Amino acid sequence: MLYSHTIMTASIDVQNLTKRYDATTALAGISFEVRPGEIMGFLGPNGAGKTTTLRILTGMIAPSDGRVRIDGLDVTERPLDVRRRIGYLPEHVALYPELRVEEYLAYRASIKGVAAPQRRQRVRTALEQCDLGDVSRKLIGRLSRGYRQRVALADCLLGEPKILILDEPTVGLDPHQIRHARDLITRLGETTTILLSTHILPEVEMICHRVAIIDKGRIVAVDTPSQLRQRLQGTQIVRVELRGDPAAIMPALQQLPGAGSVTLIQQANGYCAVDVESRQGGDLREAVSQLAAERRWPLRELTKAQASLEDVFIHLTTHE
Repeated sequence: MLYSHTIMTASIDVQNLTKRYDATTALAGISFEVRPGEIMGFLGPNGAGKTTTLRILTGMIAPSDGRVRIDGLDVTERPLDVRRRIGYLPEHVALYPELRVEEYLAYRASIKGVAAPQRRQRVRTALEQCDLGDVSRKLIGRLSRGYRQRVALADCLLGEPKILILDEPTVGLDPHQIRHARDLITRLGETTTILLSTHILPEVEMICHRVAIIDKGRIVAVDTPSQLRQRLQGTQIVRVELRGDPAAIMPALQQLPGAGSVTLIQQANGYCAVDVESRQGGDLREAVSQLAAERRWPLRELTKAQASLEDVFIHLTTHE
């Protein structure tokens, strides 16, 4: 390998961060920390404040109140020094389709102030880190979306950042490309602190050490995926698949003694899969089975569901 595994990590420290737009509060005093060498997932529904947070962290916009420190440096007081420590991959990246991959990266390295004697080596290192060697002489406009995303990530690495901030890095990619991106992010996490904003929750469970969930401009949870699942697991969830009309099935399940929220998971071929939450933490399987027999709803599945990160996310960000 051409690149070193020297650890060059740094921390992100966010304290009471607030952002207002006239009468709208996009961020309401959020606080969280990304530790050196950590891959942290940053999750939230659309409009929750994720992009606003990332733009403040990268110095693109100023906060209304609060403080952000990157590698110990205040983002507001020393924005240029902070940017030198960050590689930022926005959700939508504008590349130059008429340039070859190697040419583009060399051009970007010059803009980022990489000295001419070091430029070629930096480009070669970024190409290898992102597995772009086989397309280095190809025009960017002729690359697949997955390869273009790798080019954008290689651009982030040219300045040898201590921190990577990735906003939806796998959006629009096919399953093979997503797997490659996941492996690449995991590998980069060996030497770099990473804040990863994404909607692909299984990927977060697989690669992130901790997760911060934001909703309506507030942080509602920060913990490891396993600890978040364990918190929710205190609430028993029964997965039931019945043949019948969900409009009749769901209210009936809702009325079972001890039943909490009832969520339709899937509906196909006359069957519906439903998750039933227990308010008291008890096991509702016997009651569900009796109900199905009484109503003569054919029962195809009745199991205790294991809480996933998606369950946690829905639980913390659903407002009814």
